[in-house]
Amino acid sequence: MSKLEGKVALISGSGRGIGRALALKLAGEGARVVVNDMDKDPAAETVEAIRAAGGEAVACVGSVTETDFGDRFVKTALDTWNGLDIIVNNAGYTWDSVIQKMTDEQFQAMLDVHLMAPFRILRAAAEPIRVFSKKEAGEGREVFRKVVNISSVAGLGGNTGQVSYSSAKAGLVGMTKTLSKEWGRYKVNVNCVAFGFIKTRLTQPLTEAGASIDVEGRKIAVGVQPAFIDAMEKQMIPVGRAGTPEEAADGVYLFCTPESNYISGQVVIVGGGVSL
Repeated sequence: MSKLEGKVALISGSGRGIGRALALKLAGEGARVVVNDMDKDPAAETVEAIRAAGGEAVACVGSVTETDFGDRFVKTALDTWNGLDIIVNNAGYTWDSVIQKMTDEQFQAMLDVHLMAPFRILRAAAEPIRVFSKKEAGEGREVFRKVVNISSVAGLGGNTGQVSYSSAKAGLVGMTKTLSKEWGRYKVNVNCVAFGFIKTRLTQPLTEAGASIDVEGRKIAVGVQPAFIDAMEKQMIPVGRAGTPEEAADGVYLFCTPESNYISGQVVIVGGGVSL
C-alpha cells in the first residue's frame, strides 16, 4: 500500500515548478490532489499528468490572494472527496528591490501572497479539521494530518534586495510555530520547509530570457544574474549546485508522510547544506 493512499492533498501553486513536482510525487504515493495555479492551462496539465499516471486530481484555478480563495480551495477538496489531510502552502513569487526603492505595493504584494494567503487557507480548513478530528477521536482512532508551509532561507537569514519577501517568509515561520501549538490537539503536524537555491523559472539566468511573469495584471521581471548563480553554487552551497524542483519536493514530502507524525513546529532547510 502506498504511504499516502486515500489522503486528500491541497497544494497551492502546483501547476508549475516545485508545486507540480510535489503534486506528482504525492499522487504517486496514492494521494488525491487538488491542484492550483493562477492560470487554467498549467493547472489542467498537472491534473492530466496525474490522471495519466493512474492518480486522482482536480483543479482549483485562481490567485491565492483572492479573498475567497481559501474557502474555494478547501471546498473543492471537501466537495470532491470529503477529505482534508495535507495542505501545502507553496504558491508565491518574488518582486525584489532595495528598501529605498521599494514601493508600498511591492511590500504588500509579498505579504499578500506569502503570508495572508496561507492564513486564509488554513483558517478555512480549521473547522473541517476540527470536525474530522472530533469524529475520529470518538471512534478511538488517531489520524494525523499535515500542514507544510514553504518559507525560504531569506526568511531565516535575510537577503539583500528582498526586504518584503524575507519579511513575509519570516512571518510564515511564526505562523507555523503558532499553529503547531493550536492544532496539536487535532493531531495536525504543522511544519515549515525553507528552500535554498532551487532551479525554477523564478531563478533562471537573466541572460537566457530577460523573462517576466504576469501576476494579477502586473508584469514582474524574474531571473538571477549568472554571476550570482555561479557564486552560489561554487561558494555557498556545499553540494556544489542548485537543487531541482524534484529535490525540493522531496523535502516537503518528508513532512507529508506517517514518519513525521511526531514532528511538529519545525523548520527544515532544503538547500544542499547551505548555512545561514
